[in-house]
Amino acid sequence: MVKAPNWLNHLELDVASPVWRAWMQRTMERHTLVRYDGRGCGLSDREVETISQSSLQLDLQTVVDAAKLDRFILYGASQGAAVAVEFAARNPGRVSHLVLYGGYLRGARKRGTPRAAEEADAMLKLVELGWGRENSAFRQVFATQFIPDGTLAQLKAFDELQRRTVTAETAARLLSVLHEVDVAEYAARVQCPTLVMHSRGDARIPFEEGRKLAGAIPNAEFVPLDSQNHILLDHQSAWEQFFVELEDFLARHGAGAATKMPALEDLTPAESRVLDLVAAGMNNDRIAQHLEITPKTVRNHITHIFSKLGVDDRAAAIVLAREQGLGVRKP
Repeated sequence: MVKAPNWLNHLELDVASPVWRAWMQRTMERHTLVRYDGRGCGLSDREVETISQSSLQLDLQTVVDAAKLDRFILYGASQGAAVAVEFAARNPGRVSHLVLYGGYLRGARKRGTPRAAEEADAMLKLVELGWGRENSAFRQVFATQFIPDGTLAQLKAFDELQRRTVTAETAARLLSVLHEVDVAEYAARVQCPTLVMHSRGDARIPFEEGRKLAGAIPNAEFVPLDSQNHILLDHQSAWEQFFVELEDFLARHGAGAATKMPALEDLTPAESRVLDLVAAGMNNDRIAQHLEITPKTVRNHITHIFSKLGVDDRAAAIVLAREQGLGVRKP
């Protein structure tokens, strides 16, 4: 899985960040994750002559060529979604699956509304005036948009990551480019299976932009997530839903991890009922309420289910259950 850079990555700092660490660890349980710092950011050269949508395409092309990747899953979140969409359209033979989260077709200045353009100009001015200051007040505007439900430690870590990842000048240049992005033409040309996910309450990129993105890509699947965050965090229920939907999508389209199909005959009737509701996306408390049993009983059933199916987590159990027809109807 190749991850196109989103807003401000840093190869070394992200590994220890309470904002990004858990996402990377969870992803790498099932996939080899290839990531790189975007132009002008992180460990990449800070002084760059050109920052444009075409140069961002060139960077992605250079990375996958250097890594000798002939065919791969391409993941794009936020600004990385537009980069991923264009690359998938231009390179249909190389991208096997396209996964997009929190993305958009058009930047704020291309959406045709005065309000969006005004907000874009205001954010750009904030970057120009306050990004390089020790006082974090200006950067915190971005932090609270990206992770409004983050903990205090996560908000502070995100602010520090922004400050150490890019200069004020480069941040402003990059933001200006993102406001002018328009990949509608390329979206219509995407040929590979595509999954688009977006948080309903996303404070950074409006939910409707995610719907438009999915609608522009032929046969794309769209999944809304119940969150306000632009970056999903591991204490949210939407976090688990993200990975469940991701692995289910990949398994249905031939990219799941090679797993021996388990027989469900070993499950008791009670365990089968619980697994069906787990596969439908219900949490333990809702399952307990629906089946009129205690949450502790649900947990015990799930422990036995994991053991019998030979899986280590809920996401893997859901993927296998859905492959055998469970979880189709939500109660």
